Formats: sequence, structure tokens, C-alpha cells
Amino acid sequence: MNLKKIAGEAPREPGVYLIRDSENRIIYVGKARILRNRLASYFSGEKDIKTQVLLRNAASIETIIVTDEYEALLLENTLIKQHSPKYNINLKDGKTYPVIRLTADSYPRVFRTRHIIEDGSSYFGPFPNVGAMDDMLDVIDRVFPLRKCKTLKKRKHPCMYYHIGRCSAPCCEKLNTGNYALQVDRVARLLSGDTATLISELSSEMQEAATALRFERAAQLRNAIKIIEGLNSTSAVVDFDPNGRDYIAWAAEGVFAVYSVFSMREGKLTGRELYRTKSASGESESLITFIAGYYNGDRLPPGQIYLQSFGNQTTINCQGADNAEQTFDIVSLGKWFREQFSLEPQILVPDDKHHKTVMTMARQNAEEELRQRLRERGAGPALDELKRCLNLKNRPERIEGFDIAQLDGKHPVASLVSFAGGMPDKKNYRHLKLRSVIGVVDDFAAMREAVKRRYTRLVRENRELPDLILIDGGIGQVNAAKGVLDDLGLDCDIAGLAKREEEIWFPNAKEPLVLARSSEALRLLQFVRDETHRFATSLNQKLRSANLKLLTLESVEGIGAKRAAKLLKHFQNIETIAAAEAEDIAQVCSCGTSAARAVRAAAGLALTERKNRAHLINSRRNNTAKTGKAVPFGGYTADLAADALEGGMAAESEEKYELDTST
Repeated sequence: MNLKKIAGEAPREPGVYLIRDSENRIIYVGKARILRNRLASYFSGEKDIKTQVLLRNAASIETIIVTDEYEALLLENTLIKQHSPKYNINLKDGKTYPVIRLTADSYPRVFRTRHIIEDGSSYFGPFPNVGAMDDMLDVIDRVFPLRKCKTLKKRKHPCMYYHIGRCSAPCCEKLNTGNYALQVDRVARLLSGDTATLISELSSEMQEAATALRFERAAQLRNAIKIIEGLNSTSAVVDFDPNGRDYIAWAAEGVFAVYSVFSMREGKLTGRELYRTKSASGESESLITFIAGYYNGDRLPPGQIYLQSFGNQTTINCQGADNAEQTFDIVSLGKWFREQFSLEPQILVPDDKHHKTVMTMARQNAEEELRQRLRERGAGPALDELKRCLNLKNRPERIEGFDIAQLDGKHPVASLVSFAGGMPDKKNYRHLKLRSVIGVVDDFAAMREAVKRRYTRLVRENRELPDLILIDGGIGQVNAAKGVLDDLGLDCDIAGLAKREEEIWFPNAKEPLVLARSSEALRLLQFVRDETHRFATSLNQKLRSANLKLLTLESVEGIGAKRAAKLLKHFQNIETIAAAEAEDIAQVCSCGTSAARAVRAAAGLALTERKNRAHLINSRRNNTAKTGKAVPFGGYTADLAADALEGGMAAESEEKYELDTST
């Protein structure tokens, strides 16, 4: 097994990785903010002795995707305690993360602990970040004055905590049981993450305190509200629910599917299993088959089974290959469980934030495993299907795609992307600045220019022609490109993919070809089309951005095109110019200090205007989303205007490709 290749293809999400030896034993568990980067680091640069020994014994690498670093930390802790990996032992102290305990007394107290006692107390956490936990306890201490003494004894006089507002003194009966219970309920809501109503209540109390001129109390409540709004004590991989649960998610592509099962036992995520399947049946039928095969005499079902797609208490709704709804009967599934195991687990849908988070992680892992399976399989079957469905002369090993990007005739560009064997061949990507359509909007003429320049050059240089030319557009764009090929005497297969209905158009066709959405051939065409659009838009945005910056600088008296270009070359962007010292600007463009200050002011004004326009455009976009009606903005719809503005704000792309200026 090529471990370096596995590391290079690992997901870019946060998660935990497990390294196993030749006997499939887990020998190391690690966590990472970006799994691919962390695993790749094992195979680059010099290694310390520990890493060298680890890699010598490594036979396979497995990853588990989670939602963030916090979840990765908790899951790593759980798996290390569960498996005691050989190369983790000296790195961990065996402690558990602390939790917050709310006791079950008549007058409960709240404190942190590392020990769970089954006495009816409520526990919240765990908290890998002890500082964050202490902040939460400090808020509780200041805002909800629960008792501090470990043992409640009646007293005649309250202690110091009462006098400084940190205890309600139930020992002296200064507070009745009902009022104390209200404070306990608020603490429980805070610790369980149910903060919306709590914040509302505290905000009302803050207003009342301010009205009564109790400003110190109002400020205390204000600070507490701010901290509460930033707190998040829930975890997807560790909780305190003792019920056994399985979360089953899946991802499918054509006949291929991957099922992911996350198992929670005694409040901890104890396992994640992935199963690859191949089936021509519908999604619901495949799901029943998987469930019936997964649970057996060696693996009994838990009390609760959560599924990612669920309609009501009697049917599960799924989408079949052609988006047709399919269902299966939970009653029959329950009967099967009773006959096989003499028990019937609950079949549920995630109905709250915690369960939905676990299910999301399960689905992410299924999707990543499916992507890995499709990578291993390659694009060969999709290319075969493409040749058959499009009736091509040859298997399309080389595909070239075209798209046009412009805004009201400004900065028209064409993109050319190249695919080899079904995968992007980025060294053969090209940008073309179009000359014949400057100042006009004519997609057909733009497409004719792009195709003519590309294939005139290939013919002149006697280079290999593509097996398929894909146009981002409908029949008009396809016919325009076909006319150019005919003039050049070229007999290349050509087709267009129209976005709205994903229709495939051929030259002079009266009707389009429509493939099933699950078709691998269609997905490959969509991949090529989306790359052409992304690539064309990236250069168009750069050109608009550069033009915007130059016009901003040239608006200053004494700063012409050459000085503006020199400033941009030195400072890179408007933001840096707005923050630069006037003396530095004057030195770069050889101008006076007053002109330099004017340049800096113009840059600052441009940034402010851009920010204001962005706010206005986003407001109008939100209004469009609510009403369903496009709102005109300076001659464009809000979406187009936002696209133009984002182009002016876009950072330079990390990708560098050849700019084709040939005629």
C-alpha cells in the first residue's frame, strides 16, 4: 500500500487519523486541523526517530472527518483510551477532560470535576479548553449566585459570598426554594446550550436594572450576555447519553454507494465503519439490504438507529436514480428485527443539533470514501459511456472546453481547459483576451474568435486535435463554433452543455440529448463545463480589478498611467496603498508629498465606496432572495453587480497559466 499516495489524497477537513500495522492493530492515533497537510508532513523533510519508527511499522492509514478541531481533540482522546496505541502511550497522561457538574440536591451547587458519579447529578461538557470552562463558571458565579459550601448546614449569619453577591445564602433561608430553582434552571439551560431564551431573559433584566439606575448590575448582565453568546459547550463525539445509538449515512454515485456507521456507546463515539457496495436497485431497497446485512449475531442492534433521510414514523423517504421518491416500510423492518433478535430498536431521524452534527460527520465520511473509490476506479467507464451516448468517433481521451466571460462588453475573455483521461490537464489551460467583441455583447462572435484562434494555431503547428470539443452554451454557441471548424476543414466532435436543464446540444440539432442526472458521462461533462466557467471568470475578475485600481489612482492630478502602474506594481493592491506612508508613495512614483497624500486619500475613498456598495448590493441580493425578483442596480441585476464588485475585490489567483495572445 502506497502510504504517501494515501496521505496526498486525504481529505482537507479536520479530523482524526489512525495508523495501523500489518496485523491491522492501531499503533497511533493523531488529530489534525487539515488531515491532508498533517499526513503529508510525515513524508516530507527530515524525520525524528519516533516518526521513522512509526512509519517503518505502518501498513495503512485511516481517517475520520469531524466538524472542527474541538471534535478532533475529543475523538482522539476517546480512541486513545479505547485502543491504547503503542506509539501514543508515552504522550498521554490518561486523564479525562473535565466536565461541569450540577448536583441533584435541594439547593444544587455547580463546579468542575473529572469524575462522573451516578447520583442523579447533571453533567455538561467535556471541556478540552479549561480556560473556556473557567470563563463559563465565572459567569455562573457572578450572574447566578448558587451556593458555594460543599455541605449545606443551617446558619444564623451568611458568609462573605452572600455579601459580595456570589451566593444566595440558602443556609440562612435568604432565598426560597422556588427562586433558587429558577436560577438552577437558568444554569442548566446555559450549560446545555439552550441560550436563546436565557439571553432574552437576561436582556430584559439588564434593561430593568438600567432603568432603576443600577448600572453596575446592568453592566454585569451585559458582559454575561456577551460571554454566553460566544459559548458552545456541545460535542458531537462525546456526550453523557447512556443510550446506545448508531448513525447510518450514505453517499451514492451511479451504481456505487458507501455506507458510514458511527456508533455511540455509553456517551462516547466508539467506532466508525465504512462499507463499499455496488447495486443497481433503488436507494431505499439498498438501504434495507445494508441494514439487514450489517446487524447479525455478532453485531446486535442498539436501542436507537438514526438514518440520514427520514419522512415520518412509518416510511423513510429516499431519492432514487431519477429523483423519484421511494419509501420503505419501517413496520416490516421492525418485524425483521423482532424475528432476528427478539428486540426492536427505534428508527429515528436526527431531530436536534447534537444528533444532526453526528449525522453530518457520518455523511462527510461516506462522501469522502466514495470520492476515494471513484478516484481508484478512474474515469474510464465515464469516457466509454460518453463515447456511446454521444455517438463519438473516438473515445474522448482528450477533451477541450470553452467558455466566454464578460460584463456588458467589458474585458471579454475566453477560457480553454483541457482534460486528459477524464482529469484536468492544467498545464494546457489557456486564457484568451478577445479583441473582436470589445464594447459589445455578442457571445456567438466571441466563441467564433476563441475557437478560430485555438485551432488555427494547432493546425499551423501540426499539433494533435482533441477528441471532443465542449462548449459552455446551447445550440447558438455550438453552431458558431462548428462554423469555424468547417472553415478550417476540421472534423472534430463538438457538443454544448446548456446550464439550466443540463441539455446536450449537437450542431444543427432540433432537439437536445438529455442524460439521467446519475449518468457518469453527464457528470464528466459538467466537470469540464464548470472548470471552463471558473477559469474564464477568474481572468475576467482580475482584469476588472486591475482596471478599477488604475482608474482610482489616475484620478489624482499628476498621476498618469505610468505612475499608477508603478504604484500597483510596488504596493500590489489598493489596500496597501491606503495604509502606506505618504513619503513611501512619493518615493515610488517620484511625485511630491501633497500628490502622494492625495493618492493615499483616493485609495482610502475607493475602499470606503467599495465597502458601501458591497453592503447595498448584498442588501438588494437578500431582498431578491426573499421576493424572487431581480432588483436592478446601475443597469445590472444585483447578482451581476455583486459579481462585478467581487471581481474588483478578488485576490490574485494562486494558479498561473499561459495567456494565449495568438491570432
